[in-house]
Amino acid sequence: MNLYLISQTAHDDYDTYASAVVAAPDEETARDMYPGTGEPIDWTRTSQPDREGILPDHVDHWAARREDVNVRRIGTATPDTPQGVICASYHAG
Repeated sequence: MNLYLISQTAHDDYDTYASAVVAAPDEETARDMYPGTGEPIDWTRTSQPDREGILPDHVDHWAARREDVNVRRIGTATPDTPQGVICASYHAG
């Protein structure tokens, strides 16, 4: 398991994630993690609201497009580290 710094600059206003450190097996898995939950992002849902009219969290609070996520490997996690978000930077409003 590797440690990655993921970041984005597409949304830099209030109530957005700027970056996170995540544990993931590879760069692609890290790029697809939502900093708020560690769950994989469905990048096909960028402008389609759900049945209640709510857009996916990543559209308003993170990068709306996969190519807007920067990923940099920063180290190796200990063997027992689970995949997920270690810490995240959130700009609350």
